[in-house]
Amino acid sequence: MSFLLSSVKMYPLGDAALVLQLGEEIAVETHQKVKAVAQFLDQHSFPGLLEYVPAFTTVTLYYDPWLVSERGQQDPYAAVEENVLEMLAELETETKTAVPQIKEISVVYGGEFGPDLAFVAQHTGLSLEEVISLHTQTEYLVYMIGFAPGFPYLGGMDPRIAAPRKEVPRKVIPAGSVGIAGPQTGVYPMETPGGWQLIGRTPLTLFDPNREVPSLLQMGDVVRFVPISKETFTKREEQPHEH
Repeated sequence: MSFLLSSVKMYPLGDAALVLQLGEEIAVETHQKVKAVAQFLDQHSFPGLLEYVPAFTTVTLYYDPWLVSERGQQDPYAAVEENVLEMLAELETETKTAVPQIKEISVVYGGEFGPDLAFVAQHTGLSLEEVISLHTQTEYLVYMIGFAPGFPYLGGMDPRIAAPRKEVPRKVIPAGSVGIAGPQTGVYPMETPGGWQLIGRTPLTLFDPNREVPSLLQMGDVVRFVPISKETFTKREEQPHEH
């Protein structure tokens, strides 16, 4: 995987963070770079690094200025920048790409579980069945987790079912609600406010702080939506299938 060091940008975020920008737009190639950096940092941290936050096109590294500067011996930002450049030089030679986890998310569409399905159909000029069919025919890439713990931003949705956000967001959206906002789809992992068009709901728990890995989905996973009946939903016996 080539990181094209000349095209990578770095800049400070406040006095204790560095933003590594790996692309200019949402794209699979950029996502692969973000994922590679995240995986490298999991295995090769450096003194003073507190955490990192991957996003669509960036990875932000938060650090302790006192520790990364060797207790004031050098400029903290310059020290982190040097570590990042060494990391990118090592990644420049890597070609391995991990096989993504494929997870099936069961969804009951429409009705009380997807109150905006009719709006999406009307907006797109499709039938309810066509919207559901197009939503379930795609394999989605988890570009990032954000907004709320465990909330997956999924790429790859068929543009024929794209729909605008609600003009007035809901104050309460049930956990497990599946929504559409513009060209994206996602799943609300917990009860929150939100403005996405709700087309269905899953009985799966996307985020549980008591689990060893709290978030069901991780950046780089691949998601398939599988339609289920209301009766199946109420049993809440669905489990994700990994292939």
